Amino acid sequence: MAAEILFLILTISTILIGAIFFKKRPNATRLQLPPSPLALPIIGHFHLLTSLPHQALAKLSSRYGSLLYIYLGSVPCIVASSPEMAKELLKTHETSFLNRPHQTVGSQYLTYGCEAFAFGPHGAYWKFMRKLCMSQLLGGHTLALLQPVRRDEIKQLIQHLAQKADHDGKKSVDIGREIGRMTSNVVSRMLMSERFSEDEDEDEDEAVGKLIQDMAELLGQFNLSDYIWFCRNLDLQGFRKKLEVVRDRFDLMMERIIDEHQNKRKKYGGDSVEDLLDILLDIAQDPSSEIKLSRKNIKALIMELFVAGTDTSSNTAEWALAELINHPNIMQNAVQEIESVIGNKRLVEESDIPNLPYLQAIVKETLRLHPGVAILHRESSEDCVVAGYRIPAKTRLFVNIWAIGRDPNHWENALEFRPERFLSGDGSGRGQLDVRGQHYHLLPFGTGRRVCPGSSLALHIVQTTLAALIQCFEFKIEGGKDKVDMEEGQGLTMPRANPIMCFPLPRNLSFLKNSKN
Repeated sequence: MAAEILFLILTISTILIGAIFFKKRPNATRLQLPPSPLALPIIGHFHLLTSLPHQALAKLSSRYGSLLYIYLGSVPCIVASSPEMAKELLKTHETSFLNRPHQTVGSQYLTYGCEAFAFGPHGAYWKFMRKLCMSQLLGGHTLALLQPVRRDEIKQLIQHLAQKADHDGKKSVDIGREIGRMTSNVVSRMLMSERFSEDEDEDEDEAVGKLIQDMAELLGQFNLSDYIWFCRNLDLQGFRKKLEVVRDRFDLMMERIIDEHQNKRKKYGGDSVEDLLDILLDIAQDPSSEIKLSRKNIKALIMELFVAGTDTSSNTAEWALAELINHPNIMQNAVQEIESVIGNKRLVEESDIPNLPYLQAIVKETLRLHPGVAILHRESSEDCVVAGYRIPAKTRLFVNIWAIGRDPNHWENALEFRPERFLSGDGSGRGQLDVRGQHYHLLPFGTGRRVCPGSSLALHIVQTTLAALIQCFEFKIEGGKDKVDMEEGQGLTMPRANPIMCFPLPRNLSFLKNSKN
């Protein structure tokens, strides 16, 4: 009898507590989570991902909808794959999704514990770093000051390819590797006044280029230890070992360069600014600075700028050239535009780009189909309701930029490479579309307060490099092929799976002979 009374009391208590809980938190119980595929124990939905997660997530979204709920191990995630859902999450609910997940082993290790900007949590330090990047490091004044560096490196790229065409006419060129070397030199000279890539056969050249590629690839990989709770202290994929090697190589390089800069500043005074590292050292030594920058802060920010400024720009230029090779009519239209505006007596420059609308349209169309980063990562800082669904705090957000750029509901013939869609006279109204986060069906640089601060630099590099290449050369594919493959490779920055091996055939390079080095 006593046991029955106790059971009755417990039952009534449970009902009362449940009623109170439901009354206080109606949204948390009555609202459902977004649609979700069948998950497996322990691994969740990891079995549905492939080596190219953006493609796998796009296929899932086509079946389950533009807002998808998945578990990667023990970590809850939502996937947004339409412009409408991206706008609601990144604009309407922006304050709930300002943080980026910084608990991953890769971002923690490579950025010295998220001491920089891109992976840092939203707060006073992040706001200071964002202001620093937008106003000083990557602002218009600094970009203009360092424009001669970009011009010089593009000119050296053209001269290098011209020499290979003259002396090695029967040997094909890995054009992506050449663009990557040039971009690496642009970024390294802007950052620290040091040119790493002097010669294609030089070991250090390959080491630095490989270092940047390795960092980008590691930051873009899914690491099981980040998502399955009982694996967090295990290194099942050898991920930590790879991170240690890459970070140690980068740290040695940066320690040497920072020491050299500081010694030079002591010897000659620190008043003159030669590169972005000088700006960071000035701020670190300024007693009135709002935030005191440490050596770790500086190294972490340089690392982020290196990865973001090198691989993304070179990959975009390589994808654009691949599309032009596969579409010779579009290539010819671009060549004719450049010839009519610049002629053949000088090399195209950054100041010419506003007068080349078709070239700008080519770059926009490339960013639509091949964004520099395929998936945008955020994390919810609080419970919220999105499109009528419950999204708990600490839920990872993946915005599939790659899928949004190919959404047939917003793009006619979405998989076709058609730069004309971005011209004012095509009748679609797309001519005024901007790539800097104002239009949610075209988000190659993100949007809102987390938008990429280096978008202007990236566009300067990509547009001018591409214009110079197609002004100066015709590209014949190795093996007599008509087209290059368009297979995507693994990594954070959307690389190509296979190199473009081709012969650069000079058009008219007489202006190079009369120009000074």
